[in-house]
Amino acid sequence: MTDKPNFLSWTCPRPLQNYPTIVMGHGSGGKMMADLIEHLFALAFDNELLAQMGDATAISGWQVADSSHQPSAIGHQPFAISHQQIAFTTDSFVVSPLFFPGGNIGELAVYGTVNDLAMRGAKPLYLSAGFILEEGLPMETLGRIVNSMAAACKTAGVKIATGDTKVVQRGHGDGLYINTSGIGVIPEGVDIAPQNARPGDVVLVSGTMGDHGMAIMSVREGLQFETTIQSDTAPLNGLVEAMLAAGVVQGGRKAAPLHCLRDATRGGLAAVLNELAEASNVGIEFDERKVPLRLEVNAACEMLGLDPFYVANEGKLVAIVAAEQTEAILEIMRAHPYGKDAAIIGKVVEEHPGLVTARTAIGGMRVVDLPAGELLPRIC
Repeated sequence: MTDKPNFLSWTCPRPLQNYPTIVMGHGSGGKMMADLIEHLFALAFDNELLAQMGDATAISGWQVADSSHQPSAIGHQPFAISHQQIAFTTDSFVVSPLFFPGGNIGELAVYGTVNDLAMRGAKPLYLSAGFILEEGLPMETLGRIVNSMAAACKTAGVKIATGDTKVVQRGHGDGLYINTSGIGVIPEGVDIAPQNARPGDVVLVSGTMGDHGMAIMSVREGLQFETTIQSDTAPLNGLVEAMLAAGVVQGGRKAAPLHCLRDATRGGLAAVLNELAEASNVGIEFDERKVPLRLEVNAACEMLGLDPFYVANEGKLVAIVAAEQTEAILEIMRAHPYGKDAAIIGKVVEEHPGLVTARTAIGGMRVVDLPAGELLPRIC
């Protein structure tokens, strides 16, 4: 579809016609959500910044305070134009239950937004926090969540600089929803974006896949294992900072080894690889046997009939890196607490642009498409 919708007499684009109302799949991170974004939001809000379609948007020519200037007559520091880029992102969190093994909605809100900034190579600085509270939410519950957010901010090295609170009537909010937005600074020379994958690049993951989604599902379904499945909720900005420092000096200057970074949240590994393949117009191939999986996560997926490559994470990233620097990056990742299980899982190819394929355990090949709908609702 090329025509932008006229909202005064709007007719749904074809991919949306079968859904006269919103369904859970529209928030899945899969094909239904992609159609909603492409055929409604992206068309309505069309601009060059939104068109980046990354975890965060890079904005150039930002104004930053210059302390070398004298204060103005009213006591404010003047501003000077800097060519430094900032990254800007926003996310909303509706996870159920509010507390789960390994974390809670408050930590998730902080780390999720910090990670989105880090996926553009940015140093996260400031967050906003918007709270939608349901009437009847215990004050003790809210206090625990707010305190965990404060602790998470200290861990990630960010500050909550502004916020908002709204209360909805009992039965209209499921306890608590949180929206967080974030701002970070992108270091000079860093260019990490979904469109940067090139044939010959190598695909890495920072650790085991599917941990967060199965931690949520094990609680909901009452599944019990010898080992409790823990969410992998974690801030990844320190890991990314270490990876960025791995540039190899070539011809007198540091080469940029990182081409693409994405945190594998809704839709899991499969969704991330499909998004990167489409954005860069390349093919991606990976080997299922090389993707790290916890035994208990794999067992839970088998019990529930789920593909672990479609299950969400909240503390793992996918990296597409230059082939000649792969081993250096992998060594750095494995030396970091949040990358100790990092692995090389695949490569970027010229064939089948926009398509992701996987080599199976029995040696065959299969297409790994975007999930059609919602496999695990309300997991973040």
